[in-house]
Amino acid sequence: MNPPRFGAAVSRQHRRVDTEGRDVYVVGDVHGCLQPLEELLDTLGVDEDDLVVFVGDLVTRGPDSAGVVDLVRNSPNMLSVRGNNEQKVVDGAVDLPALSGRQRQWLASLPVALSWEDVLVVHGGIDPRKPLASHVPEDLLNVGSLTDSGYGRPYWWEFYHGPFRVFFGHRVFAAPFVSEHAVGLDTGCVYGNQLSGFDCQTGEAVSVPAPEAYRERDPDDYIDPGVFA
Repeated sequence: MNPPRFGAAVSRQHRRVDTEGRDVYVVGDVHGCLQPLEELLDTLGVDEDDLVVFVGDLVTRGPDSAGVVDLVRNSPNMLSVRGNNEQKVVDGAVDLPALSGRQRQWLASLPVALSWEDVLVVHGGIDPRKPLASHVPEDLLNVGSLTDSGYGRPYWWEFYHGPFRVFFGHRVFAAPFVSEHAVGLDTGCVYGNQLSGFDCQTGEAVSVPAPEAYRERDPDDYIDPGVFA
């Protein structure tokens, strides 16, 4: 399949990845939770020949944003898109004193989109109401609900029908959301739920439990993936 055709603003921040001969795993929002990330990588059986791709929001809210950044930044087999929380750090809206200048520069360098074959990874999602060429970076970082308020149904994935299979985070599900054209992997690790990844070889989502909650979240605020079946 041909690469996604974005407009100039996104094209400058889009990276096409060669995955030939590699096992690929996609991991949901980590939010500074280093311990469950290490456990998830062990559970998935990731080795140095594999590729691990993150949907963004590596940082903020959890206990060890700097440790997560170090792990991903220093691992040749790991890549990440920029999430809205990385953008907040880059813009100075959120201060993380534990991050070094080089770590902040690395966050600023992250693309807003990664793709290979028929797969597209972004943090927020794709707005099905307009073509890819009309998207700007803020769309890919933040789109979720299609309501005027920005909350609740309908969500973008209810109306998106390809051609790319989009892996995303940002919106918190009670369990991984997996459909033909969209895979949501933010399962609220920082809120005490679980950290999730997707094994692109088997087509299965894998989750590990969070050791504790670092932020409060009402369980009723989790999106039930079953309602979209």
